Formats: sequence, structure tokens, C-alpha cells
Amino acid sequence: MAGSDEQTLHLRPVSGSETEQVLIYAPLELEPVTAATFGWPRADESGDHTNARLLRDALVLCTRAGAGPFRSLGQLAVEPRAYQLVPLLMALRMPTIRLLVADDVGIGKTIEAALIARELLDRGDIERTTVLCPPHLVDQWVRELEEHFNLHAVAVTAASASRLERRLPQGESIFGAHPHTVVSLDYIKSERRRAEFLRACPGFVIVDEAHTCTSHGRGRHQRYELLQGLSQDPQRHLVLLTATPHSGDDRAFHALLGLLDARFEALADADADQRKTLRRELSRHFVQRRRPDIAEWQQGRIFPRRETTELTYALVGEGEEFFAQVLRHCAEVVEAKPGAEPTPSTTYWSSLALMRCAGSSPAAALAALRNRADAETPAEELAERIADGVEGLGGQDDREPAVAVDGVLLTVLLAQAERLVASGADPKLACLREHLGRLLADGFDPVVFCRYIATAHYLSERLKFEGVAVDAVTGELGAAERKRRVEALGDAPRRILVATDCLSEGINLQEHFDAVVHYDLSWNPTRHEQREGRVDRFGQGSPVVRTTLLYGVNNPVDGAVLEVIVRKAAKIRAELGVPVPLPAEGEALTRALMQAVFVDPRRAERQLELDFSASEEAERLEDEWTNAAQRARRSRTVFAQRRLQPEEVLPQWTRALASIGSREDVRRFVEHALEHLGGALRSLEPGFEIRLDDLPRVVREGLAAEGLEGTLRVDFDYPASPRCRSIHRSHPLVRVLAETLLDRTLAPRPPGESTAGSLGRVGQWSSEAVTVPTTVALLRLRHRLTTRRAQQRRSAIVEEAVAVAWSTDDGAPRSSGDEAMALLTDAPWMEPEAPSPAEIEAALGQLREHRERLDEHARERAQLLLEEHRRARKASRASGSHAVEPLLPVDVIGLYLLTPGGR
Repeated sequence: MAGSDEQTLHLRPVSGSETEQVLIYAPLELEPVTAATFGWPRADESGDHTNARLLRDALVLCTRAGAGPFRSLGQLAVEPRAYQLVPLLMALRMPTIRLLVADDVGIGKTIEAALIARELLDRGDIERTTVLCPPHLVDQWVRELEEHFNLHAVAVTAASASRLERRLPQGESIFGAHPHTVVSLDYIKSERRRAEFLRACPGFVIVDEAHTCTSHGRGRHQRYELLQGLSQDPQRHLVLLTATPHSGDDRAFHALLGLLDARFEALADADADQRKTLRRELSRHFVQRRRPDIAEWQQGRIFPRRETTELTYALVGEGEEFFAQVLRHCAEVVEAKPGAEPTPSTTYWSSLALMRCAGSSPAAALAALRNRADAETPAEELAERIADGVEGLGGQDDREPAVAVDGVLLTVLLAQAERLVASGADPKLACLREHLGRLLADGFDPVVFCRYIATAHYLSERLKFEGVAVDAVTGELGAAERKRRVEALGDAPRRILVATDCLSEGINLQEHFDAVVHYDLSWNPTRHEQREGRVDRFGQGSPVVRTTLLYGVNNPVDGAVLEVIVRKAAKIRAELGVPVPLPAEGEALTRALMQAVFVDPRRAERQLELDFSASEEAERLEDEWTNAAQRARRSRTVFAQRRLQPEEVLPQWTRALASIGSREDVRRFVEHALEHLGGALRSLEPGFEIRLDDLPRVVREGLAAEGLEGTLRVDFDYPASPRCRSIHRSHPLVRVLAETLLDRTLAPRPPGESTAGSLGRVGQWSSEAVTVPTTVALLRLRHRLTTRRAQQRRSAIVEEAVAVAWSTDDGAPRSSGDEAMALLTDAPWMEPEAPSPAEIEAALGQLREHRERLDEHARERAQLLLEEHRRARKASRASGSHAVEPLLPVDVIGLYLLTPGGR
């Protein structure tokens, strides 16, 4: 293997995987280490055509160190689309990767970033990785890396770090002991932990939700200092991920760009010429695509069609009077605040908080009114929370704030809220219940998003449909419990999830849900997009996703939000094709909304109506937003990266995927491998069932080491059906089955020893696919791939499974590659014939005569691989060079005789 020299040998079994490699120091060996050759098939190792195909599949699915230009394919459980290769092509151009991936919500930034990490690992460019993310995303990252990229990462959080450290020798770091980690930003950002992390941090770092790390507020400032420290190492690879790189704060945006290169912070103050130069340089480090950009590479349906509707209700009776009381109280507080006052009081913000709670539900209003005894939240933080501006917390700002209402009014409002909660006479809830009934009837499984914890529980307790499971997930639950509840709902045949915005950031819900209802309008349009992006994303199985905005026709707050925020956001998206974040701090946005609602303070006393006139603040906000949209339009032409052409390497990518095994190959292999080993793949609805206890002990032990025991419910599609695990080529089940069969078949054995359990390496049968007697050889080719870049030179041993075929009668070449391999997989077969020892021996003799032809075939394959590597390098505009050298002799895995036959 690569890395060996005269004294130190890196070895692995011919039928084993990379994880089984051992290190031998030759001077310490009692007997000299000598070269060995791979044994050829023998006439007594016979099997039928089913076994031949099973051997072929096992060989293909065991290939991990793929020979093509993309080394990571053998480790992937996902099949990336062409557009998802763009960040990888950009990364391969850089000696040190500094990349900001700002693709739209749901496009697949996790796949794009993890693909870069997996590729660099398999090329030998890096050895260790870490992911930094908000705490609520840690478990999801660990799961995604393991399930989709065969990377076993350790979660490092406030809850797990002490346990991990107790298991380490004195003085050793978690990040030295564990090559792959996923780290909570909030755990690692403190000054004490930050210093240790900077010392031991791996050379490749992914930062998720990177916009939450810009220098704004104390928590964010600590995160920013952490990333700034990481970026100061010129050798460290840094991939930043965010769907909202520019959230309206120019200073924060340029600070984020400065993590890629300190020069980019000067963009804010640069003159026209400097700005043009810097933006051109930035385009090498920044990719931002929206769905219209992705459509250019669309092959089949990538994303579902989004159908958006609006739904209205009217406040009536005591509910209308209660909201009017709250609104009058807010109007008095807003009117009493001097217009020039720079920092509104906590009383001002708490009155608006009460207004938001009352608009959400009677239960949220009641919880807020009862919260008076809680510690007061600082005014600045309360302003951000009211405007839904706090990001990166996993939506854990969903608890109802304490409010400041005194005396008689408090008593009146408490009594009204209690009666409303008890009565159940809630037109907003009734409207939702009716709409959910229609969604369920149309076959949808919806997520209902609301603003506050009390509202979520209020809804989940009152939404009852026959045969439908309903549950609430809020910020009061830990990440593990949230995941458990979502998965439990996913096991139900029909389901409704009620959630606060704790599930609006970074969480994937597309496997179990395909509709979104905004029960409460957000004051931040980005949150609407984030909510919908939980189900409208890459991997959604439904062709249609429905989204619904619910609002009150006689609620002036909803009216202001619709007019000032939601309608404007929709207009910008329609004109530009992309969403543009609201360019305002929480206080500026709130002023615009309050002026829109209370432009005439007497309105709240007259009636609740929608036809308010525009305010100066709203007009100013619209002007800023329009300017931001124009800047976004210009940026899109630069950072959509249309100059990169992933379709140039797509043929190699597709060919490489086929060569390492498709999903159909995986399903066929698992079914036949289980049957061969005494088990079965039992069809269910949906998916399949596998009883692992039926398998031989050695297989059970191998699977148990991977955490697989008992009975598995599986699926071979992605995403998997509800209650099923997705089985793919790099799944432990496939790996253990393939390695077991190869070991049983290829392990050397003395002549005459029983071949029980072996697939057999020779066979004979008749086939409609051939017109003359044909010999097919199943081969494993090994190559030494050498990459030169700058002053570095790296070598790796890569391999591929191929087949060649020739005429049995005269030895004339007939086919190779896919055509020859198809004779073992796709060709219509007849009943097997009893192998003729004489004919098998003759074919083996012919094979020995063809040894030089096999070696020449290996040289031809090496040259084709070199050309593919060069095309990939050209497509990514990367520097450096490659060399591919075949390692001879060729490994002959199987030899089969096909005779013409008809049905």
C-alpha cells in the first residue's frame, strides 16, 4: 500500500478493507518479508451463474479506494448532483481551502461541505476534521457524517466533553485522540476552552450557520474570536456554511468575509477600482446559488414544486375584545415613548412582547402575563427576540417573555385570557383545524410552526384527528429528545408536527413531512424561508410541498407584518428569484411595524382594520431593502459560479458511480448474499425486514461491532421509507456481507479442501447474450496514483473491478469494461451446466497465455484513468499533475465459460 518503504510496510488483506491494514517493521520480523502473488482460480472452485454475479457484486461493493478522479465515491451513501460538485471543484483549486458556501436553504450545503472533507481524506491531503455548529445541530451532523459519508465523528458538547476527557491519557486532547469531531460552538467559544482548541484543532474545519459567529453581541463576539483565531493559521482549511451570509448588517458580513482573507474586510470602504478587484478575488472563495441557478443543471426533479396559499380568520367576541385591550395598552406605551429616545425602555418592549403573545394564542398571552415574577430580560435582547432576530440558538428564544402590566389592567387581562383558554372558542384554532383536515385528506403530513412554547402545547392538545399522531416539539426539549419525538412521529402512518422555531434552523424534516403552516407570522422573513426549507429541500420525496400563511383579517399587527415584511419579501423573491434578508436591526423593524399599526393611535379604539397608511419608517425600510435586493442581483452574477462547468466531469462521475455499484446493485447483492448465508430479505410495506439472528456467527459478530443486532427494517431508496434504515453501498451491512463472502471465496485453501460457503471462482452456463463460446474473466486492477502539487508529492494505491471477454475457440478479444461486465450481471441466463474440468483447465491455460494481454489491458485502463484525472483537474482549474501506473500482475478473481443457448 501507499506509504511503504524498504523497512516499513503498510499492508492489508487482498479480500479486506482499508480499516484492516497493518504496519510491519521489517527489521523486527523473525523471517524475511517476501513478496506474495494472488492465487488464480482453480478448476475445483466451481459455482453457478448466481454465485458469479454475487462475487462480482461483492468485489465491486468492497472497492473503497476508487481509481477515478473523485476518490471519495466509494465512501458515499448519497449521489451528489452536478451542482453539488461546484464547491468541491472550487476547493480543489486552492492550496489552502478558504470557502464560503452560501447556497439557498435546502440545496444541500451539508452534502457539499462533507463531500470536500471526504474527498480530501481519501486523497490523503488531510487526516483529521472538525465541524463547528450551534449546539442543537451537533447530533444531526454526527448522524449525517456517519450515515452518508462513512465518517465516524465524536460529539463534543458541554454534556459529553468531561466523559470523553476521562477516558484519555494525561495531557492528551480530545481532538488528538479522535480524528473526527463535531463541536458545539457554545461549548468551545469560552476563552479557556478556545485556547486549547486552537492548539489542537484539526487542519480541516467546517463551520455551520457561520453567520451566527459574526461580531455582534457578546455570545457572537466570542464565536467570532474563535473563528478569527482559526483563520490565522495559513495552513488550515476553513469551509463556512450559511444560507444568509448577509443578514442586513454590512459590518457583520464583511467580518465574515474577513475569515476567508483579511483583505475582504476592506470591501466596505474600498473605492470602485479596489472593490472590483476584491470582488473578483472573492469570487474564488464564495459560492452562492439560489434555486433558479440550480435549474441550469437540473436532471429530472431535484426539488419539489412549492404551492403557497393564504388562509384568514376573524377575531370575534371576547377574543376580539381581549386583543383590543392589549392593543390599546401597547398604543399608550408607544405613544408615550418620545420619538427621539435612543433606547426604548424594557416596558416598551415588554408591551410589544405581550402584543405578539396575544396574537399567537390565548395560552401564550396567559403565560406571558403570569411571567411577571421572572427576571427581566435586557432591553436589547428583548428587542431582537420580538423581531425574531436571534439566530443560531436553535429557536430556543421561544419562551414567552415577562411583561410589564400593572394594576387593574393586569387583573382584567388575566381573567380574559384564562376564560379564552378554557372556552376553546378560538377562530384562529378553528381555521387551522379545518385547513389541516384538508391537507390530511389530500395526503400531506404537515408541520405547524408557531412562535411560543405555550401556543405549541395549546395546539397539540386540541388538534385531534382519527388515525393521526400529533406531537409538539419546542425549545424546552434537548436536541436528542427533539430528534426522538420527530422520529416517533415519523413511525406513524399519518402525522402532524407542531413546532416552534427550534426546528426552523438546520433540521431536516423532509423524510416525514411535506407541508408547512405558518400559524404565527414571523417578523423576520428569513424565518419563513427557514421553516419552509425544513421540508422543501434536497431529498424530499413528495413532488409537491404546500405552504400556508395564516393571519387575521381584522388584526392590524398581522396586517402590518404582511404589508411591511411578507408582501415585500415575496415581491423581491419574485422579481429577483432569490430571497433577500431584511436590512434592519430589531429596533428599526419594530419601529416600522409600530408606526404602521399605530399611525393613528385612535385606530385601536375604533376598530381593528388592515387598510393602514404607510409610515415613514416603513418607507425607509423599503428603500433599504430595495437597495439590498439590487446588490444581491449584482452579486448573483458573480458568485453563482457559472464559469465552473461540473458537467465536464459529470460523465466520469456517472461512470464511476456505475463502476462502484448502483442502488439496484446494492439491493440485488443484499438479497442474494443473505440467501447464500442462510438469511432472507423479507418484503414489507414499506421496505424490507432482515433477521440478523439467522446469519452465521462470524457475520453477526461483524454486524454487532457496527451496532447492528436483532431485526432490521430497511429500504434501498433515499430518503428511506418511514421506520426504515436507508441501505447503501457504504452501509455496514453491505460492507460486512461483501467482505465475508470475499474472504470465504478468495482465502487460500489446499487442493481438495471443502469449498463450503465459497461462491466459487469458476463456472459454466449457457446464455442468450453470446453467439459463440465466450470466456469472461473478472479482474481486480490496482494502480499507483501519484499527485504532484506545488512542492508536494503524494502516492496512493487505487483499485477497480473490471471484466474482459474473449472467444473461447480462438482467443480473439470480444469485449471489455461495461459490456463484458454485463455478461455477468444483466445477460439472460439459462440453467447452469456442470463444469467440465477439461474445458475449465483449457480456459485457465488460455488465460495464462493471455497474461500479457491482461497486463496490456491494465496499462490501457491506467491511461484512461489519467485522462479522466486531467479532465477533472481542467474543469476545476486546479494546478498540479497526475501519474497513473498499473501494478502488475493483474488479480484474476473469477473465470467463467458461456456457451450460446436459447430458451
